[in-house]
Amino acid sequence: MGSAPFIGRSVTRIEDDVLLRGKAKFLDDLPEGDALHAAFLRSPVAHGRIRHIDMDEARAMPGVAAILTFQDLSDVLVMQRMPLQFFSNTLPPDITPYPLAKDEVLFVGEAIAIVLADSRARAEDAVGAIGLDIEDLSVVADPRVSASAGAPKVASYRPDNLFASFRMEYGAVDTAFDKAAHRVALPLVQHRGAAHSMEGRGAMARPSGTGELTVWLSTQQSHEARGFLVEMLGLDETQINVIAPAVGGGFGAKYLTYPEEVTVAAAALKLDRAVKWVEDRREHFLAAVQERDQFWEIEAACDAQGKLLGIRGSMIHDGGAYVPQGINVAFNAATALPGPYVLPNYRMEVKVAATNKVATLPVRGAGYPEGTFCMERALDALAEVSGLDRVEIRMRNLVTPDLMPYVTPLKTRAGTPIAYDSGDFPVMLQGVLDDIDWQGFPERRLAAERKGLKAGIAVACGMKGTGRGPYESATVRIGKSGKVTIITGAMAMGQGLHTVMAQIAAESLGVQPEDIAVISGNTSSIPLGLGGFASRQTVAAGNAMHNAAQGVRKQILLIASEMLEAAAEDIELVDGMARVAGTERAVSLQAIAREAYGSPGYALPKGAEPGLEVSDNYMPTGLTYGMGAHAAEVHVDEETGAVQVVRYAVVNDCGRAINPMLVEGQIHGGVVHGLGNALFEYMGYDDQAQPTTTTLADYLLVSAPEVPRMSVRIVEYPSPKNPLGVKGVGEAGCLPVAAVVASAVEDALGRSDVLVRKVPLGPQDLFELLRAG
Repeated sequence: MGSAPFIGRSVTRIEDDVLLRGKAKFLDDLPEGDALHAAFLRSPVAHGRIRHIDMDEARAMPGVAAILTFQDLSDVLVMQRMPLQFFSNTLPPDITPYPLAKDEVLFVGEAIAIVLADSRARAEDAVGAIGLDIEDLSVVADPRVSASAGAPKVASYRPDNLFASFRMEYGAVDTAFDKAAHRVALPLVQHRGAAHSMEGRGAMARPSGTGELTVWLSTQQSHEARGFLVEMLGLDETQINVIAPAVGGGFGAKYLTYPEEVTVAAAALKLDRAVKWVEDRREHFLAAVQERDQFWEIEAACDAQGKLLGIRGSMIHDGGAYVPQGINVAFNAATALPGPYVLPNYRMEVKVAATNKVATLPVRGAGYPEGTFCMERALDALAEVSGLDRVEIRMRNLVTPDLMPYVTPLKTRAGTPIAYDSGDFPVMLQGVLDDIDWQGFPERRLAAERKGLKAGIAVACGMKGTGRGPYESATVRIGKSGKVTIITGAMAMGQGLHTVMAQIAAESLGVQPEDIAVISGNTSSIPLGLGGFASRQTVAAGNAMHNAAQGVRKQILLIASEMLEAAAEDIELVDGMARVAGTERAVSLQAIAREAYGSPGYALPKGAEPGLEVSDNYMPTGLTYGMGAHAAEVHVDEETGAVQVVRYAVVNDCGRAINPMLVEGQIHGGVVHGLGNALFEYMGYDDQAQPTTTTLADYLLVSAPEVPRMSVRIVEYPSPKNPLGVKGVGEAGCLPVAAVVASAVEDALGRSDVLVRKVPLGPQDLFELLRAG
């Protein structure tokens, strides 16, 4: 193309300068002016009927401007319940929350009223002065109880506690089990965890006084949030602008418009005052969405050679009190179970049950780690009973390159076939064995034993669908200044989106990525966008940016060919210039832009469109699938139950790598998140659905000392499903982590009576397993 090869280079992140200098503006950094500060009165019980709220004392406190309940906002809200984000005809009604609880609370932490004061401290003081009279109702904390006949109701107005019940099935499952040489049965549990991004949720809404409203959100979905506000407040898109400032992480928990955010916007309209709310960490524990509890009962079967014949079983998923996005986590988990393996027969009965706990939605992985855990644990169990090596049983069942594209019998939520597009899975598995030095492990095991530790090693594989549609947007513009501006509806939330988008545009336009201005997360800048979720942005937004940049490139070459009196194919774009290759004849992008924007009364260059601006809404033709092979080496102290991951290796397919350094960073982050799910992050509730872990002293996150030495190798099997050949990696790193750690712990102990069937595996859990064994 004649332009600098920016795609495939580890370009330094263009976002980092303002971050490192402390100049980035997160939501809490925004100038607040005369804004009122919000705090929420939250339910102290998991299920109850609101009988009375005494606000007299609180309203009289210094600095308090207003205290609003659902009834107080009813004249501003044109919809009572929050819309269901992922529409479904099969789900029951009344499964989304109100902006503020109307008359019944369904979980501890549900917002009941908003207090507005001249400072956050005064607003919180007033919350403490409110008298709240709630009639206790029956509580259901366990989804297995909730799904059983005759269980108490999670919500008094619903007929039962089931959000959904469905079966996934293909093949002759029972026949396959009848002829199997080996069968295993496994009860598996994956416990709740939360997102805990560096920055919590937050919203600031400022009315204009003339009917318009600007809302700043710490979000993964500015356009989607605007759509929610349009529905809830009865305004149109021209009256609401949603802006995402710097976002300190999302991990899925911010791909949702929360009741608190709608309440802040509604209160701002009602009072005609700016309103600001920033979540504290306790609120995140109580009211931000979480992912999982899942309880599986599965059976797996193989023939005498270790080839998989079938898997069958059931899964009960804890949906929480509401399902504002539907049942995507449970659905994804069930479809993800086969992973990168050939599974001829499959049946899974799934129930999504309500409990009186906060909703469960995607948190980095969106069900894929759960399905992966089940398959990998099943393979380890089959290896044990069949006498095969754990690596060998995987090698015998991986999808091989000659089967690509490999179309499975399962379908996505959109009803399209799950089809793996490219990759060499056996080569990747062998690669991760080499990278962790599998052959040298026996010597390291002996060295650990001399220190009084048990050493274990394991492998696991995971497969992630990425690039979910239906579309994403991009605009590429070169103004009369000659400067390049690119805009996207995708969302920057710390993952390097601006750098990757700039690299893609720079590849076509021949300018330096750092010279490109990137705008994202602002609904006034581009009309359409879906935001950041499902490892989609490089696939969906990246290809939109590529197409738009190619459109602008075509315009540049057309005009430059006339200005330089040369054929377009002889012109190269380098360093902001259009130059006839092999000569000194050149013209700047600024001069070309002047021609493109025209002069009054003069014709544009022949064949040119006005301006240098092209927009594209790229619509993926299907998910792209990237496989990751992981290996972990652990040390186990049987006296304390402590598990230390000492080595970790990943070989991951990202399709075509736009920026290998950023891909590697995403994998690192995913692995660390997965280690939290495997060993540390336990979101506890008691039998009355009262949260028992509400601080980071109780809910443990991975910190630097717990991060092992890690090898990450990126392999590129370009996807044929999109022009750039890319696949997403934002969630890929976390998929097999819990499974490979569990397997390595079992290998370290070497005892058939100690089997890891539940994660996270804390020291007390391992100690109890050892004692029971």
